[in-house]
Amino acid sequence: MDSYDILRLYNQGERDFRGANLPAANLIGVELTHANLSGSNLKEASLARAHLSRCFMLEANLNGAFLYSADMSFVKLKGSHLREADLTKADLRGSHLANADLAGAKMSGAILNWVTFYRANLAGVNLCGANLNGINLRSANLEGANLNWTNLSGARLSGAKLKGALLEGVKLTGAYLNGLDLGGLNFSAMNLADVKMSGAKLQATNFTGANLNNAQMRNVKMEEANLKQAVLYQSNMMGAQFIEANLMKTDLREVNLRNADLRGANLNLSQLNGADLTGANLQGAYLWGADLDGACLQGADLRGASLRDAAILGADLRDAILEGTIMPDGKIYL
Repeated sequence: MDSYDILRLYNQGERDFRGANLPAANLIGVELTHANLSGSNLKEASLARAHLSRCFMLEANLNGAFLYSADMSFVKLKGSHLREADLTKADLRGSHLANADLAGAKMSGAILNWVTFYRANLAGVNLCGANLNGINLRSANLEGANLNWTNLSGARLSGAKLKGALLEGVKLTGAYLNGLDLGGLNFSAMNLADVKMSGAKLQATNFTGANLNNAQMRNVKMEEANLKQAVLYQSNMMGAQFIEANLMKTDLREVNLRNADLRGANLNLSQLNGADLTGANLQGAYLWGADLDGACLQGADLRGASLRDAAILGADLRDAILEGTIMPDGKIYL
């Protein structure tokens, strides 16, 4: 059955074309809405400006297909193969692309509202400037993808792979990044307010000047991370690891740092007003000129820490371990 036969049967009311073999077929501008093309071979087919809305294309082979400006809204593409496919300016609104392989696909200007990319392979895909607000990218492979200036606000990225991804100017407000390995990435000056990053690996990550207001970052690993002048007002960082991290001039007001590990961290001139540091480990930490007014340090370990010129008026130091701590007046606590 060739493309002519399919179009003839479609015009006669037929919609079931499962397993069709149409490699390199010329289907530019065709009308095939609501058709079932699951399991079909459309490798390197020309489908520019084709009308494929609400089609079933489960596990179809579309590798290298030319789908420029095609209407693929609400298409079921679960498990499909779209490697190196050209989806430039394609309308993919509401499409289901779970487990699809889109490695190297061109998606510049594609409409991607409400798309599901759960466990999809998007390695090396160019999504520069795309609007992916609220999109489902859980467990997707985005290694080496171009996400520069992409809007990922509210996107679900838990379990995704972002190694080598380009993230300049990306918007991640309210995004779900729980448990991700984001070590060494550059988030400097980004707006990450309300982001969910609990359990994420953020060793040596750069958050300089970033906005992390109200972020949920419980048990994150941020050893040697750079958070200089970042804003973390009212964030939840309970149990986080900040060993030797740079938190100089950082806004940590009313942050939950219960049981956090801040050994050797640089907290000089930071704002810790009202912060909860109950049970935190601050051994050898630097808190020169830090504002701890109203902070709770009950049971905190401050052995060897420096509080020189720090404001501790109103700080709760009950049961805190202070042996060897340099106090605000420069004297060592004995």
